[in-house]
Amino acid sequence: MNRALSALVLSLFLAGCQLPPERVPVKPLPEDGQPLTYADMVLRARAQATAANEAFYVNRWTDLEDAAHGLEQTARYLGRASEVPPRHKDTLPVEAGDLGKEAIKLRDAAKSQQTKEATDALQQINLKVRELRPEK
Repeated sequence: MNRALSALVLSLFLAGCQLPPERVPVKPLPEDGQPLTYADMVLRARAQATAANEAFYVNRWTDLEDAAHGLEQTARYLGRASEVPPRHKDTLPVEAGDLGKEAIKLRDAAKSQQTKEATDALQQINLKVRELRPEK
C-alpha cells in the first residue's frame, strides 16, 4: 500500500514538473496564396500579438521585430479575407490598415529598442485585434 501511494505521489510530482509546450511559430503567408478565412486571420493576428507581447516582456527585440513584421503581413492579408462577418464587412479595409500601421510603429520601435513606443504600439495592436473578433 505504501509503495503504491509513494509511486502515485512521485508520478503526480513528476507530471507537475513538466515544462509547458513551446509555442509553434506562425508560418509566413505566401505572397500569392489563396485568401484565408476571416476567423483564421484574426486568430493568426492574436497569436502574433501574443508572441510580440512575450518577446517585449523579456527584451527580445529581434523577436519583437519579427512578430511586428508578421503582423504587417497579416494585416495586408486580412483585407482579402473570405467569410467576413457582416459587422466587419464595410470597415475591414480601414481596420486592417490601422492594424498594419500599428505593426509598422511596433517594428520601428523594436529596431531602435524604444520601450515607450513599443508599449504604445502593443497596446493599440491588442485593442485592434480584440475589436476584430468575429463574435460580438
